[in-house]
Amino acid sequence: MIAFYTGKSDLAHISFVNEANKYFPKMAAENNFSYDSTSSWDNLNTEFLSKYQVVLFLDTRPEKPEQRAAFQKYMENGGGWMGFHFSAFALEKSAYDMNWDWYHNTFLASGAYGSNTWQPTSAILRVEDKKHPVTKNLPATFKSQPNEWYRWQNDLTKNSAIKILLAIDSTSFPLGTGPKQHEIWKNGYYPVVWSNKNYKMVYVNMGHNDMDYQHKYDNTNKTLSFTFDNEIQNNMILNSLLWLGRGKKIK
Repeated sequence: MIAFYTGKSDLAHISFVNEANKYFPKMAAENNFSYDSTSSWDNLNTEFLSKYQVVLFLDTRPEKPEQRAAFQKYMENGGGWMGFHFSAFALEKSAYDMNWDWYHNTFLASGAYGSNTWQPTSAILRVEDKKHPVTKNLPATFKSQPNEWYRWQNDLTKNSAIKILLAIDSTSFPLGTGPKQHEIWKNGYYPVVWSNKNYKMVYVNMGHNDMDYQHKYDNTNKTLSFTFDNEIQNNMILNSLLWLGRGKKIK
C-alpha cells in the first residue's frame, strides 16, 4: 500500500496526514500488509505504482496530466484506491479547479464540492449496504469522530455505478455548530462512504481533525480530535483496505 499526501495547507488536513502516517504502519504490522508513504506526486507513474496493490490519497489529488493519466490507467487495470476527505474536493476557479472530469464525475461521481458543515462535529453514521465487505461486522449505526462533512454537486443515489456504504443518519441533525446558519445541516441525505462498481475503490469523507482554530495564530495548532480514535470507524477503514488489497470489484 502506498499513500500520497501533500500536507502543506489547512491545519486540520496536516494533522490528519501526520496521524495517518503514524497509525497506518501500526495497522499494517498488525494485519500483515505493508505501508509506504510519499509526498512526491511525481511517483504517481506506471513503474512506481506497479509495486503496490492499493493507493491512498490522504489529503489532495494529483495535478499534472501525466500523473492523472498514470492513476487512471492503474485503476482501469484493477488497482485499488482509498481516498479521504479533501482528496475529492474540486471547485471552479479555486486552487483545486474542477478540471479532471474522469476523476470527479466518472470515478468518484460526486462532481464538484457543494458545501460543508462547520465546526467539525461527530455524526451518527448509518450502514446503507450491510452485505459489502467494507461494512462487515459494523453496527447498523455508530458515532463517528468529529469531521467537517461535505455535500456534493451530484446526486449519488441516481448513479447506478455507485454503491453507497455509509450515510449520515437523520438523528445527527442539526449537524454542525455554525456560527453561519448554512454551515448547520437540518435535514437531507448525505453519503459519506461509497464505492464505484466499475473500480476497486472506496471514498471516505472522514479525514478532517478538529483543531483549536480560536488560537491558530499563536502557533499552538492544537489538535482537539483524532480521526483514528474510534474503533468502529477504524474497523471500517481496515475492512476497506483488506478488500481493496485482496478482493474483487463488486458489481
